[in-house]
Amino acid sequence: MDETVTISRLGHRGDGIAETQEGPLFVPLALPGERVKVARSGKRGELLEVLEPSEKRVPPPCPHFGVCGGCALQMLPLEETRRLKRGFVEEALLRAGIEAKVEETIGAPVDSRRRAVFSASRSGRKVAFGFHRRGERRLVDIETCLVVRPRILAALPLLREIAALLAREKRELRMSVLETSVGLDVAVTGGAPATSRLVSRFVGLGRGAALARLSLDGEMLMELAAPRIPIAGVFVDPPPGAFLQASAEAGEAMAALVAGHLSGAKRAVDLFSGLGTFTFPLARQMPVLAVEAEKASLEALLAGARGAQGLKPVEGLSRDLLRFPLGPDELKRFDAAVVDPPWDGARAQAEMLAASGLKRIAMVSCNPASLARDLSIVLAGGYGIERVVPVDQFVYSAETEVVVLLRRT
Repeated sequence: MDETVTISRLGHRGDGIAETQEGPLFVPLALPGERVKVARSGKRGELLEVLEPSEKRVPPPCPHFGVCGGCALQMLPLEETRRLKRGFVEEALLRAGIEAKVEETIGAPVDSRRRAVFSASRSGRKVAFGFHRRGERRLVDIETCLVVRPRILAALPLLREIAALLAREKRELRMSVLETSVGLDVAVTGGAPATSRLVSRFVGLGRGAALARLSLDGEMLMELAAPRIPIAGVFVDPPPGAFLQASAEAGEAMAALVAGHLSGAKRAVDLFSGLGTFTFPLARQMPVLAVEAEKASLEALLAGARGAQGLKPVEGLSRDLLRFPLGPDELKRFDAAVVDPPWDGARAQAEMLAASGLKRIAMVSCNPASLARDLSIVLAGGYGIERVVPVDQFVYSAETEVVVLLRRT
Protein backbone atom coordinates (compact mmCIF):
# COMPACT_ATOMS: atom_id res chain seq x y z
CA MET A 1 0.00 0.00 0.00
CA ASP A 2 1.36 3.42 -0.97
CA GLU A 3 1.69 6.19 1.58
CA THR A 4 3.14 9.68 1.81
CA VAL A 5 5.75 10.51 4.45
CA THR A 6 8.20 13.29 5.29
CA ILE A 7 11.87 12.42 5.76
CA SER A 8 13.31 13.81 9.00
CA ARG A 9 16.93 12.67 8.84
CA LEU A 10 19.48 10.38 7.21
CA GLY A 11 20.63 7.17 8.88
CA HIS A 12 24.24 6.00 8.99
CA ARG A 13 23.59 3.65 6.05
CA GLY A 14 22.47 6.58 3.92
CA ASP A 15 18.73 5.83 4.09
CA GLY A 16 16.21 8.59 4.68
CA ILE A 17 14.24 8.06 7.90
CA ALA A 18 10.62 9.08 8.36
CA GLU A 19 8.96 8.98 11.79
CA THR A 20 5.59 7.26 11.49
CA GLN A 21 2.98 5.90 13.90
CA GLU A 22 4.42 2.42 13.28
CA GLY A 23 7.95 3.60 14.10
CA PRO A 24 10.89 4.70 11.94
CA LEU A 25 10.50 4.00 8.23
CA PHE A 26 13.74 3.67 6.23
CA VAL A 27 13.54 5.04 2.69
CA PRO A 28 16.67 4.71 0.50
CA LEU A 29 17.49 7.61 -1.87
CA ALA A 30 15.36 10.11 0.08
CA LEU A 31 16.69 13.27 1.75
CA PRO A 32 15.77 15.15 4.96
CA GLY A 33 12.87 17.55 4.49
CA GLU A 34 11.52 15.74 1.44
CA ARG A 35 7.90 14.70 1.15
CA VAL A 36 7.86 11.38 -0.68
CA LYS A 37 5.48 8.66 -1.82
CA VAL A 38 6.62 5.18 -0.80
CA ALA A 39 5.52 1.55 -0.94
CA ARG A 40 5.94 0.22 2.59
CA SER A 41 7.26 -3.24 3.40
CA GLY A 42 7.67 -3.54 7.15
CA LYS A 43 10.24 -1.00 8.33
CA ARG A 44 11.42 -0.17 4.81
CA GLY A 45 9.83 1.87 2.08
CA GLU A 46 10.53 1.83 -1.65
CA LEU A 47 10.75 5.37 -3.01
CA LEU A 48 8.07 5.80 -5.67
CA GLU A 49 8.06 9.57 -6.15
CA VAL A 50 9.62 12.67 -4.63
CA LEU A 51 6.68 15.04 -4.17
CA GLU A 52 8.62 17.91 -2.58
CA PRO A 53 12.38 17.62 -3.25
CA SER A 54 15.10 18.97 -1.00
CA GLU A 55 16.96 22.03 -2.25
CA LYS A 56 20.13 19.95 -1.88
CA ARG A 57 18.98 17.25 -4.33
CA VAL A 58 21.00 17.09 -7.56
CA PRO A 59 20.75 14.85 -10.65
CA PRO A 60 22.81 11.68 -10.07
CA PRO A 61 25.92 11.51 -12.29
CA CYS A 62 25.68 7.73 -12.94
CA PRO A 63 22.92 6.26 -15.14
CA HIS A 64 22.69 3.16 -12.93
CA PHE A 65 22.09 5.09 -9.69
CA GLY A 66 18.87 4.19 -7.94
CA VAL A 67 18.91 0.63 -9.24
CA CYS A 68 22.51 -0.37 -8.56
CA GLY A 69 23.16 -0.87 -4.85
CA GLY A 70 26.79 0.22 -5.05
CA CYS A 71 26.23 3.91 -4.32
CA ALA A 72 23.76 5.46 -1.87
CA LEU A 73 24.37 9.22 -2.02
CA GLN A 74 24.63 10.40 -5.62
CA MET A 75 21.52 12.56 -5.16
CA LEU A 76 23.72 14.90 -3.07
CA PRO A 77 26.64 17.13 -4.12
CA LEU A 78 29.98 15.45 -3.39
CA GLU A 79 31.00 17.94 -0.68
CA GLU A 80 27.64 17.49 1.02
CA THR A 81 28.23 13.71 1.21
CA ARG A 82 31.52 14.40 2.97
CA ARG A 83 29.86 16.69 5.51
CA LEU A 84 27.30 13.95 6.02
CA LYS A 85 30.00 11.36 6.74
CA ARG A 86 31.58 13.66 9.27
CA GLY A 87 28.17 13.79 10.92
CA PHE A 88 27.98 9.98 10.94
CA VAL A 89 31.22 9.89 12.94
CA GLU A 90 30.06 12.61 15.34
CA GLU A 91 26.80 10.76 15.96
CA ALA A 92 28.53 7.41 16.56
CA LEU A 93 30.88 8.96 19.12
CA LEU A 94 28.09 10.79 20.93
CA ARG A 95 26.04 7.58 21.17
CA ALA A 96 29.02 5.97 22.88
CA GLY A 97 29.32 8.91 25.27
CA ILE A 98 32.54 10.20 23.67
CA GLU A 99 33.02 13.93 23.28
CA ALA A 100 35.64 14.81 20.68
CA LYS A 101 36.12 17.29 17.86
CA VAL A 102 35.71 15.59 14.48
CA GLU A 103 37.73 17.22 11.74
CA GLU A 104 36.58 17.81 8.19
CA THR A 105 36.48 14.74 5.97
CA ILE A 106 39.47 13.99 3.76
CA GLY A 107 38.12 13.08 0.34
CA ALA A 108 39.51 10.66 -2.22
CA PRO A 109 39.00 11.35 -5.96
CA VAL A 110 35.72 10.04 -7.34
CA ASP A 111 37.30 7.52 -9.72
CA SER A 112 39.93 6.22 -7.29
CA ARG A 113 38.63 2.71 -6.52
CA ARG A 114 41.51 0.43 -7.49
CA ARG A 115 39.77 -2.59 -5.94
CA ALA A 116 36.22 -3.59 -6.83
CA VAL A 117 34.14 -6.76 -6.48
CA PHE A 118 31.71 -7.55 -9.30
CA SER A 119 29.14 -10.33 -9.50
CA ALA A 120 27.74 -12.35 -12.38
CA SER A 121 24.80 -14.71 -12.80
CA ARG A 122 23.69 -16.92 -15.68
CA SER A 123 20.17 -17.57 -16.91
CA GLY A 124 20.39 -19.75 -20.00
CA ARG A 125 22.61 -17.95 -22.48
CA LYS A 126 22.16 -14.60 -20.79
CA VAL A 127 24.75 -13.47 -18.25
CA ALA A 128 24.23 -10.43 -16.02
CA PHE A 129 27.44 -8.73 -14.89
CA GLY A 130 27.65 -5.92 -12.38
CA PHE A 131 26.47 -5.25 -8.85
CA HIS A 132 23.48 -6.28 -6.77
CA ARG A 133 20.33 -4.28 -7.14
CA ARG A 134 19.46 -2.14 -4.18
CA GLY A 135 18.07 -4.41 -1.47
CA GLU A 136 17.89 -7.46 -3.77
CA ARG A 137 19.84 -10.57 -4.66
CA ARG A 138 19.33 -9.91 -8.37
CA LEU A 139 22.04 -8.14 -10.32
CA VAL A 140 21.94 -4.95 -12.32
CA ASP A 141 23.81 -5.30 -15.60
CA ILE A 142 26.18 -2.34 -15.71
CA GLU A 143 27.76 -0.59 -18.67
CA THR A 144 29.76 1.93 -16.65
CA CYS A 145 30.85 2.72 -13.10
CA LEU A 146 31.65 6.20 -11.85
CA VAL A 147 33.89 5.29 -8.92
CA VAL A 148 36.38 2.73 -10.27
CA ARG A 149 39.79 3.54 -11.73
CA PRO A 150 39.82 4.31 -15.49
CA ARG A 151 41.81 1.14 -16.16
CA ILE A 152 39.10 -1.00 -14.55
CA LEU A 153 36.36 0.92 -16.33
CA ALA A 154 38.04 0.36 -19.72
CA ALA A 155 38.32 -3.37 -18.95
CA LEU A 156 34.61 -3.91 -18.21
CA PRO A 157 33.99 -5.62 -21.62
CA LEU A 158 36.92 -7.99 -20.97
CA LEU A 159 35.73 -8.73 -17.41
CA ARG A 160 32.22 -9.36 -18.71
CA GLU A 161 33.57 -11.83 -21.27
CA ILE A 162 35.56 -13.71 -18.62
CA ALA A 163 32.45 -13.86 -16.43
CA ALA A 164 30.37 -15.19 -19.33
CA LEU A 165 32.84 -18.05 -19.84
CA LEU A 166 32.89 -19.04 -16.17
CA ALA A 167 29.37 -18.28 -14.88
CA ARG A 168 27.14 -21.23 -13.96
CA GLU A 169 23.37 -21.61 -13.58
CA LYS A 170 21.97 -21.05 -10.08
CA ARG A 171 25.31 -20.00 -8.61
CA GLU A 172 26.57 -16.48 -8.30
CA LEU A 173 30.07 -15.79 -9.55
CA ARG A 174 32.13 -13.15 -7.77
CA MET A 175 35.04 -11.36 -9.36
CA SER A 176 37.54 -9.34 -7.31
CA VAL A 177 39.47 -6.92 -9.52
CA LEU A 178 42.59 -5.12 -8.32
CA GLU A 179 44.51 -2.57 -10.36
CA THR A 180 48.25 -3.19 -9.97
CA SER A 181 51.26 -1.47 -11.49
CA VAL A 182 51.44 -4.05 -14.32
CA GLY A 183 47.74 -4.67 -15.01
CA LEU A 184 44.59 -6.06 -13.45
CA ASP A 185 44.67 -8.92 -10.97
CA VAL A 186 41.37 -10.78 -11.35
CA ALA A 187 40.31 -13.36 -8.73
CA VAL A 188 37.12 -15.32 -9.47
CA THR A 189 35.16 -17.43 -6.99
CA GLY A 190 32.15 -19.60 -7.72
CA GLY A 191 32.98 -20.16 -11.39
CA ALA A 192 32.81 -23.32 -13.49
CA PRO A 193 35.94 -25.53 -13.62
CA ALA A 194 38.38 -24.23 -16.23
CA THR A 195 39.57 -26.58 -18.96
CA SER A 196 42.94 -26.21 -20.67
CA ARG A 197 41.11 -25.00 -23.77
CA LEU A 198 39.36 -22.33 -21.71
CA VAL A 199 42.63 -21.22 -20.13
CA SER A 200 44.13 -20.85 -23.62
CA ARG A 201 41.23 -18.62 -24.50
CA PHE A 202 41.83 -16.50 -21.41
CA VAL A 203 45.46 -16.10 -22.44
CA GLY A 204 44.31 -14.89 -25.84
CA LEU A 205 41.90 -12.43 -24.27
CA GLY A 206 44.52 -11.15 -21.87
CA ARG A 207 47.30 -10.53 -24.36
CA GLY A 208 47.41 -6.88 -25.32
CA ALA A 209 44.73 -6.10 -22.70
CA ALA A 210 44.99 -4.85 -19.14
CA LEU A 211 45.02 -8.32 -17.59
CA ALA A 212 48.02 -9.38 -15.49
CA ARG A 213 46.71 -12.46 -13.64
CA LEU A 214 43.56 -14.56 -13.50
CA SER A 215 42.76 -17.03 -10.72
CA LEU A 216 39.77 -19.24 -9.98
CA ASP A 217 38.89 -20.23 -6.40
CA GLY A 218 42.46 -19.51 -5.30
CA GLU A 219 44.12 -21.46 -8.13
CA MET A 220 46.04 -19.43 -10.69
CA LEU A 221 44.81 -19.99 -14.25
CA MET A 222 47.22 -17.64 -16.00
CA GLU A 223 49.78 -14.96 -15.25
CA LEU A 224 51.01 -12.65 -17.98
CA ALA A 225 52.86 -10.43 -15.50
CA ALA A 226 53.44 -10.72 -11.76
CA PRO A 227 51.05 -8.21 -10.09
CA ARG A 228 52.82 -5.59 -7.98
CA ILE A 229 51.49 -2.92 -5.64
CA PRO A 230 53.60 0.03 -4.45
CA ILE A 231 53.10 0.87 -0.76
CA ALA A 232 55.20 3.71 0.63
CA GLY A 233 57.93 2.97 -1.90
CA VAL A 234 57.87 -0.80 -1.25
CA PHE A 235 56.67 -3.17 -3.97
CA VAL A 236 54.42 -5.98 -2.75
CA ASP A 237 53.20 -8.95 -4.83
CA PRO A 238 49.64 -9.49 -3.52
CA PRO A 239 48.11 -12.97 -3.37
CA PRO A 240 44.93 -13.45 -5.44
CA GLY A 241 41.93 -11.67 -3.92
CA ALA A 242 43.99 -10.02 -1.18
CA PHE A 243 42.46 -7.23 0.89
CA LEU A 244 43.88 -3.79 0.20
CA GLN A 245 42.65 -0.27 0.88
CA ALA A 246 40.22 0.38 -1.97
CA SER A 247 41.69 3.78 -2.85
CA ALA A 248 45.45 4.34 -2.96
CA GLU A 249 44.91 8.05 -2.26
CA ALA A 250 42.77 7.33 0.80
CA GLY A 251 45.24 4.73 2.04
CA GLU A 252 48.12 7.18 1.71
CA ALA A 253 46.17 9.88 3.58
CA MET A 254 45.42 7.52 6.46
CA ALA A 255 49.02 6.25 6.53
CA ALA A 256 50.32 9.81 6.71
CA LEU A 257 48.09 10.53 9.71
CA VAL A 258 49.21 7.34 11.48
CA ALA A 259 52.92 7.73 10.69
CA GLY A 260 52.89 11.37 11.77
CA HIS A 261 51.24 10.54 15.08
CA LEU A 262 53.56 7.63 15.90
CA SER A 263 56.69 9.46 14.74
CA GLY A 264 59.50 9.26 17.32
CA ALA A 265 58.42 5.90 18.74
CA LYS A 266 61.17 3.33 19.27
CA ARG A 267 59.17 0.30 18.08
CA ALA A 268 55.61 -0.11 16.74
CA VAL A 269 53.17 -2.95 16.22
CA ASP A 270 50.72 -3.00 13.27
CA LEU A 271 47.66 -5.03 14.29
CA PHE A 272 45.61 -6.42 11.34
CA SER A 273 48.43 -5.32 9.03
CA GLY A 274 47.12 -6.69 5.74
CA LEU A 275 49.65 -6.05 2.98
CA GLY A 276 51.36 -3.24 4.88
CA THR A 277 49.42 -0.01 4.38
CA PHE A 278 50.71 1.21 7.75
CA THR A 279 53.66 -1.14 8.24
CA PHE A 280 55.84 0.32 5.52
CA PRO A 281 55.36 4.04 6.26
CA LEU A 282 56.14 3.29 9.92
CA ALA A 283 59.15 1.14 9.00
CA ARG A 284 60.73 4.18 7.38
CA GLN A 285 61.10 5.48 10.95
CA MET A 286 61.20 2.53 13.37
CA PRO A 287 61.20 -1.30 13.65
CA VAL A 288 57.70 -2.74 13.16
CA LEU A 289 55.97 -6.03 13.96
CA ALA A 290 53.20 -6.77 11.43
CA VAL A 291 50.45 -9.04 12.82
CA GLU A 292 48.02 -10.57 10.32
CA ALA A 293 45.81 -13.68 10.24
CA GLU A 294 45.97 -14.16 6.46
CA LYS A 295 49.28 -15.97 5.99
CA ALA A 296 49.51 -15.28 2.25
CA SER A 297 49.16 -11.53 2.81
CA LEU A 298 51.71 -11.58 5.63
CA GLU A 299 54.18 -13.52 3.49
CA ALA A 300 53.74 -10.99 0.69
CA LEU A 301 54.35 -8.14 3.15
CA LEU A 302 57.53 -9.73 4.48
CA ALA A 303 58.81 -10.51 0.98
CA GLY A 304 58.27 -6.87 0.04
CA ALA A 305 60.16 -5.75 3.13
CA ARG A 306 63.11 -8.04 2.31
CA GLY A 307 63.38 -6.54 -1.16
CA ALA A 308 63.13 -2.91 -0.06
CA GLN A 309 65.80 -0.41 0.88
CA GLY A 310 65.74 2.18 3.65
CA LEU A 311 63.46 0.25 6.03
CA LYS A 312 63.99 -0.45 9.68
CA PRO A 313 63.57 -4.15 10.61
CA VAL A 314 60.13 -5.58 9.82
CA GLU A 315 58.99 -8.75 11.61
CA GLY A 316 55.83 -10.74 11.02
CA LEU A 317 53.44 -12.71 13.21
CA SER A 318 50.59 -14.81 11.81
CA ARG A 319 47.75 -14.65 14.33
CA ASP A 320 43.97 -14.36 14.53
CA LEU A 321 43.69 -11.25 16.68
CA LEU A 322 39.91 -11.56 16.95
CA ARG A 323 40.34 -14.82 18.89
CA PHE A 324 43.83 -14.39 20.29
CA PRO A 325 44.63 -10.70 20.79
CA LEU A 326 48.10 -9.54 21.78
CA GLY A 327 48.10 -9.14 25.56
CA PRO A 328 49.78 -6.47 27.73
CA ASP A 329 52.87 -8.64 28.29
CA GLU A 330 53.36 -9.06 24.54
CA LEU A 331 52.78 -5.37 23.95
CA LYS A 332 55.58 -4.42 26.38
CA ARG A 333 58.05 -4.60 23.48
CA PHE A 334 56.38 -1.59 21.85
CA ASP A 335 55.62 2.00 22.68
CA ALA A 336 53.23 2.61 19.75
CA ALA A 337 50.51 0.68 17.90
CA VAL A 338 48.14 1.01 14.97
CA VAL A 339 45.03 -1.18 14.83
CA ASP A 340 42.82 -1.50 11.72
CA PRO A 341 40.33 -4.34 12.38
CA PRO A 342 37.50 -5.70 10.19
CA TRP A 343 34.03 -4.14 10.04
CA ASP A 344 32.85 -5.54 13.38
CA GLY A 345 35.86 -4.14 15.22
CA ALA A 346 38.07 -5.93 17.74
CA ARG A 347 36.69 -5.63 21.26
CA ALA A 348 39.11 -8.16 22.78
CA GLN A 349 42.15 -6.44 21.27
CA ALA A 350 40.83 -3.06 22.43
CA GLU A 351 40.69 -4.40 25.99
CA MET A 352 44.33 -5.50 25.71
CA LEU A 353 45.37 -2.11 24.34
CA ALA A 354 43.60 -0.39 27.22
CA ALA A 355 45.56 -2.50 29.70
CA SER A 356 48.89 -1.96 27.95
CA GLY A 357 51.60 0.59 28.57
CA LEU A 358 51.67 1.88 25.00
CA LYS A 359 52.30 5.59 24.80
CA ARG A 360 50.51 6.24 21.50
CA ILE A 361 47.83 4.40 19.57
CA ALA A 362 46.25 5.00 16.15
CA MET A 363 42.84 3.39 15.64
CA VAL A 364 41.52 3.00 12.08
CA SER A 365 38.09 1.68 11.13
CA CYS A 366 35.59 1.49 8.27
CA ASN A 367 32.69 1.34 10.75
CA PRO A 368 32.13 4.36 13.05
CA ALA A 369 29.82 2.33 15.32
CA SER A 370 32.27 -0.48 16.09
CA LEU A 371 35.08 2.06 16.32
CA ALA A 372 33.16 4.07 18.94
CA ARG A 373 32.61 0.92 21.00
CA ASP A 374 36.29 -0.11 20.87
CA LEU A 375 37.43 3.48 21.39
CA SER A 376 35.42 3.82 24.59
CA ILE A 377 37.24 0.75 25.94
CA VAL A 378 40.67 2.19 25.14
CA LEU A 379 39.76 5.60 26.57
CA ALA A 380 38.75 3.96 29.84
CA GLY A 381 42.29 2.57 30.04
CA GLY A 382 43.78 6.04 30.41
CA TYR A 383 44.11 7.38 26.88
CA GLY A 384 43.05 10.73 25.49
CA ILE A 385 41.98 11.63 21.95
CA GLU A 386 44.20 14.00 19.99
CA ARG A 387 42.50 13.87 16.58
CA VAL A 388 39.49 12.27 14.87
CA VAL A 389 39.65 12.39 11.06
CA PRO A 390 37.02 10.89 8.71
CA VAL A 391 38.24 9.72 5.30
CA ASP A 392 35.90 9.39 2.32
CA GLN A 393 37.44 6.33 0.71
CA PHE A 394 34.22 4.86 -0.70
CA VAL A 395 32.96 7.88 -2.63
CA TYR A 396 29.16 8.25 -2.94
CA SER A 397 28.56 5.30 -0.60
CA ALA A 398 27.54 5.64 3.03
CA GLU A 399 30.75 3.90 4.15
CA THR A 400 33.05 6.07 6.26
CA GLU A 401 36.68 5.43 7.23
CA VAL A 402 37.91 7.02 10.46
CA VAL A 403 41.36 7.57 11.93
CA VAL A 404 41.57 8.30 15.68
CA LEU A 405 44.89 9.29 17.23
CA LEU A 406 45.35 8.69 20.96
CA ARG A 407 48.00 9.30 23.59
CA ARG A 408 48.25 7.90 27.11
CA THR A 409 47.36 10.67 29.55
